[in-house]
Amino acid sequence: MSLFTTRPELTGDFGMVAGTHWLASATGMGVLERGGNAFDAAVAAGFVLQVAEPHLNGPGGEVPILLWSEAEQKVTVVCGQGLAPAAATIDRFTELGLDVVPGTGLLAATVPGAFGGWMLMLERWGTWSLADVLAPAIHYAEHGIPVLDRIAATIGSVEGLFTHDWPTSAATWLPGGNVPAPGTKLANPVLAATYRRLVAEAGSGTREQQIAAARRAWYEGFVAEAVADFSAKTAWLDSSGEVHGGLLTGDDLAGWSASVEEPVTFDYHGHTVAKTGPWGQGPVFLQQLALLKDVDLGAMELLGADYVHTVTEAAKLAFADREAWYGDADVPMSDLLGDAYNAERRRLLGAEASLELRPGAPGGRAPRLPDFPAPGTASDAPGLSGARARAGHAQFPAPQGIGEPTVGRDGTVKGDTCHIDVVDRFGNMVSATPSGGWLQSSPTIPALGFCLGTRAQMFWLQEGLPASLRPGTRPRTTLSPSFALRDGRPWLAFGTPGGDQQDQWSLNFFLAVVHGGLNLQEAIDAPMFHSEHFPSSFFPRGSRPGVMHVEDRLGQGVVEELRRRGHEVEVQGPWTLGRLSAVARDGAFLKAAANPRGAQGYAVGR
Repeated sequence: MSLFTTRPELTGDFGMVAGTHWLASATGMGVLERGGNAFDAAVAAGFVLQVAEPHLNGPGGEVPILLWSEAEQKVTVVCGQGLAPAAATIDRFTELGLDVVPGTGLLAATVPGAFGGWMLMLERWGTWSLADVLAPAIHYAEHGIPVLDRIAATIGSVEGLFTHDWPTSAATWLPGGNVPAPGTKLANPVLAATYRRLVAEAGSGTREQQIAAARRAWYEGFVAEAVADFSAKTAWLDSSGEVHGGLLTGDDLAGWSASVEEPVTFDYHGHTVAKTGPWGQGPVFLQQLALLKDVDLGAMELLGADYVHTVTEAAKLAFADREAWYGDADVPMSDLLGDAYNAERRRLLGAEASLELRPGAPGGRAPRLPDFPAPGTASDAPGLSGARARAGHAQFPAPQGIGEPTVGRDGTVKGDTCHIDVVDRFGNMVSATPSGGWLQSSPTIPALGFCLGTRAQMFWLQEGLPASLRPGTRPRTTLSPSFALRDGRPWLAFGTPGGDQQDQWSLNFFLAVVHGGLNLQEAIDAPMFHSEHFPSSFFPRGSRPGVMHVEDRLGQGVVEELRRRGHEVEVQGPWTLGRLSAVARDGAFLKAAANPRGAQGYAVGR
């Protein structure tokens, strides 16, 4: 099967970069052209994404990375996900009258992990200096980036909040007191100064000594001091409708460092797929593969009703297990991916759409689900006891426009994340999904030019769950880069923004390549679909049982048959779902492709 593509699948043998913004992709390719490797290129591109897509990620956020080192001949996970503060306890939130962590403001901050994650990869596998990888981001922060329609729309949606309640953000993102118009330039000179100071404090030692000095400046020096002061000495309106200060301290930052981990893997039809551990949602991709392994998808029409129904029902089962079992805890991953467990679970894939959330019992363990908000739309679900708005304060937009939550009812992406993939001529590969610290997350720290992230909203304020809030633990994030080997050799690095949809859209792409025989660009351009059946990972944690979104290109006949089977299908515009990118090593060639939706993602290479 072949499909119309908006662009060619790129093919070459020197290097490829694919990502969610053309400035980042071009930056990464420029690094490769000047002798850098894939790790140098990904780091430089990652810092540019913080400037080019400030509504989707920022320096106060986090980054999980999957990489293949040709020298080491292995896939490795770099965890750039920060921890909950020492003071962040369930009792502390309960005392504040909260039963869900707010989606905005200082209370939801974890240690900013992106800088540490990027620095660890640069130090261990890269070749470039700190000054060189930061130079492009400094340039764009100082001189300005072109304002995308979505940047303007995001800032416009929180203009009243910034003006009335978050004046430090107004000073950064409302130049001259106005929402920047699409097509104009938007600079962040304070952030440029922050990065220039990091380069200065890195000194003139060896490359590794400079990186270590910059890391100290971030987690123990001037950055940590500014973060701690802002968290302790200021208080701001958040999405609970109340004014709160923060819990993050200098000790929290000083006690954290990025880590290197082994991936969780699963073998599927000659491919080995690698994901992060279950402190992220990544293994839910593998659980879907485990459920589908003995289903003959190849005999079904790609994107026909049988195919879409089967993949969607498998997603519901896998994500139910995510809700019951995942977190920064002892997760029975080998049982969840085991043949016997998945043979039993596979029998639940019926001809009709399930409207239940059905976690399994791996190894005979009894599942326990959180006390979810009542089912409903993500933006209407209650999620917070006695939520109230203070008189005289700006109202927050619906939560889907505040955090990473993904797709509005009209299919537009209102808040999201970023992704970058790189492969070089030496055979090294990177898949990274930076996110958090969006400009709309929390008030800008005026001394630094960026805000803190709100990833702690993914914890549950209920005792005894794998994803319960506990000091010094990682939130069960949705960020989910992907890597696949074919016949034991590195093959594909890919990923997408999209919160809870990341491991649905990425799976759709992967299955279209493996079973549909599509090339990378065809698989990215193919009509997308996803389920909203399970609870959202984001404030206020609502769910929409039985609801699925499909692009209208899927066809009326398919939609009608899905509805006949009991799915509540919401049809979106033809190019609205998914923001995938991918790079590959395919024999003697390197390949790449990127998403056309939103008119900003690009792949480059030669």
